[in-house]
Amino acid sequence: MGVGSECETWQVIETNSCRRHRIVAGLLIRDGRALLCHRSALKAWFPDVWDLPGGHIEEGETPGQALARELREELGLDVAEPRDECLARVSTDEFEMQVWRITEWTGSPANGAPEEHDEVAWFALPEARTLELAHASYPALLEEALSPGWRDRSLDRQTGSG
Repeated sequence: MGVGSECETWQVIETNSCRRHRIVAGLLIRDGRALLCHRSALKAWFPDVWDLPGGHIEEGETPGQALARELREELGLDVAEPRDECLARVSTDEFEMQVWRITEWTGSPANGAPEEHDEVAWFALPEARTLELAHASYPALLEEALSPGWRDRSLDRQTGSG
């Protein structure tokens, strides 16, 4: 999996006759902290871990439209569709995910999807490193997004694949 700036709209990718999920996520940053959502232990996919808010791209949506919709549904936030490059692409055998660093929104984050998340909370990087996270790439993404000079750093380093 690479982390980079190639975040164009994807076609559905077929792998061994299985479709990979197309996912978008927002890494919301405020006051040196990132907002994470704890996935319910009852979820079949990535249960009982801390995850980035976001979800599946629906038929006919662009990734930016999907991100705005998902953040509105899950957190009650209004965000503009991202116009800049995404922070990262996370690619595994199961999914392709684009992640954007989000610093501006309207509304106060609240858990609007209790069937998916049982908690929503802000974490500084040291706290986030102690959490059980949904993907091995998240610590590096959090470090990148929370660093003061994040735009000046190289975004095409490798973080492993799932």
